[in-house]
Amino acid sequence: MSNELLSVTNLNTAFRTADGELSAVRGISFSVDKGETLCIVGESGCGKSITSLSIMGLLPSNGYIKDGSIDFAGRDLTKLKPEELRKVRGKEISMIFQEPMTALNPVLTIGYQLREPLMLHKKISKRAAHKEGIELLKQVGIPYPEKRMNQYSHELSGGMRQRVMIAIALACRPQLLIADEPTTALDVTIQAQILDLIQDLKDDLNMGVVMVTHDMGVVAEVADKVMVMYAGEKVEEGDVESIFTSPKHPYTQGLLRSVPDVDDPSFELEAIPGSLPNLNEKISGCRFHPRCPFAMDCCKTESPQEYNVNGTHRVKCWLQEVQEDGSAREKIAT
Repeated sequence: MSNELLSVTNLNTAFRTADGELSAVRGISFSVDKGETLCIVGESGCGKSITSLSIMGLLPSNGYIKDGSIDFAGRDLTKLKPEELRKVRGKEISMIFQEPMTALNPVLTIGYQLREPLMLHKKISKRAAHKEGIELLKQVGIPYPEKRMNQYSHELSGGMRQRVMIAIALACRPQLLIADEPTTALDVTIQAQILDLIQDLKDDLNMGVVMVTHDMGVVAEVADKVMVMYAGEKVEEGDVESIFTSPKHPYTQGLLRSVPDVDDPSFELEAIPGSLPNLNEKISGCRFHPRCPFAMDCCKTESPQEYNVNGTHRVKCWLQEVQEDGSAREKIAT
């Protein structure tokens, strides 16, 4: 019996704008198993959040899935009608949004927002939902949960608001949790508590997790698999150990060199030169080549194919073909 929970194949997401169609996600494919955490990493603007919103069916009004499939538990979510998708969203797939201050409704109590998914998806009474909401707040470590049910989001700290978001996301015990930068703007202590909480709940529920982040320290702590995105494309994917010990794409190597090493006082951070291209910027060949220190002529004219490093580690980079025959091995030593 397959353990695969989510399978995304050749996903292309675009936006209609006054300047024409803009491609935000370009032909990415990945999968998530039950009880597995996939971290999607990359700079801001690389398409991580749009990928997660595509899965949830929560794209802005001018956004649409142009091509590809999103298979979840045997159903292609791109083929579901809006009312069918609403039955899945919040019950079988839930999402922790990036900023809880804006994701939580400021004019509704915490209790109302916790009861709503329980009453909608589990068809229970308001009284039963209120009681279950209190238990959920206890589960995510919020003190005085009975009091919090009657409070509003502005009355809570950032860490507590994030815990409320997690409680709402987990209210119906989803099979898949999507966490979009769940620890952004939180201090290090609260960040560690939130990550531990997600990990514990994942283990308890055998839940699949897709975590969107730009923090490689978070990735090292929680990921089973890692997908690196650049300018809307997947450039490298593999198990967390392979990505950290033997990154193959120059962009992945650059991301890792930008992480401070607290154990080595002589370590110097290296910034990746340049910046991400605009969505409407036409770049031939590899989209990273204007910033790549190893760019060759073929990188500027031909888009690289996906190269299979081993059974689980794949990379889109022409340097791998060069490395394979040994002629440029020293160029990409990691």
